[in-house]
Amino acid sequence: MSELVTGEAVALELRPAKLPSRALAVLLDLVVAVVAYIVVTIAVVMSTASLDEAAQVALSIATFLLVLVGGPIAVETLSRGRSLGKLAFGLRVVRDDGGPIRFRHALVRGAIGVVEILMTFGVIACIASLVSARGRRLGDVFAGTLVVRERVPVGRAGFVPPPPPWLAGRFAELDLSAVPDALWLAVRQYLTRMGQLDPQVSLGMAQRLAAELAARTGASVPQDLPAAAFLAAVVHERQSREARQAFGVGGFAPPVTPPGTPAGYEPTAAASAGGAQQPPRPDRPQGWSRQPQAPLVPPSMPPRDAPPADRPATGFAPPA
Repeated sequence: MSELVTGEAVALELRPAKLPSRALAVLLDLVVAVVAYIVVTIAVVMSTASLDEAAQVALSIATFLLVLVGGPIAVETLSRGRSLGKLAFGLRVVRDDGGPIRFRHALVRGAIGVVEILMTFGVIACIASLVSARGRRLGDVFAGTLVVRERVPVGRAGFVPPPPPWLAGRFAELDLSAVPDALWLAVRQYLTRMGQLDPQVSLGMAQRLAAELAARTGASVPQDLPAAAFLAAVVHERQSREARQAFGVGGFAPPVTPPGTPAGYEPTAAASAGGAQQPPRPDRPQGWSRQPQAPLVPPSMPPRDAPPADRPATGFAPPA
């Protein structure tokens, strides 16, 4: 287990990848890269057979650099540290502070990897990984990166506390399509660990995440709502939407009155649900309609727009 400290003085527990899993991931990446290099080389040789020897040598060097060096750099940059081999073995390259890598990190790792992996058949990389406390090779040391295990057992996942009941459905109109997965992950990790953090640090992180989430959704954090409760309510709304999409729960459609129905007649629940139409009863006058009854709402249940003064205890305690 490796403990990293972020800029907010929060310790992150990361699992550095072991040498066998890293070696297998690199081997898989090399096999794919070599196959692609052979295919590209054959195509280049067949298309440049009429050129002189110097031009063919220059093209072969350019092909080597583009496929075996530039290819892995581009893949790690676009996938944020997840190449094909790392994806197969559940690994990811991250920065020393736990954030996603960028082009400069992938460039340094790829350039040094030519020497310690390709030219020495991985001997230098293996020795450096065995000597390093966190299993880092020279490319990771100079780039400031770390290869970690991304797959975590399901039983170790933290429990996200639900929001208070009076917040259910309050953020149903938010547009959550612009929120990236990395921000959702950060919010979930904070909600699962906010009870373990210092109160001041927890409050600062909640306000920062709430502000970033509000900026992505185009809404503003309510003034009378704690930042942690806002995060829990928005996460609960996202989970509710995913559940509706997964189980195919649609909206409510009002019943359509069939033609020829007497004036003032309202179908029963069975007719509204698609059952057979029931004729009006003869003991009721023409034009009679049953008045809908108001739903029974407990007097202690407040409306959603106005939170009650005495909120029920749900186990969710946002930081002070």
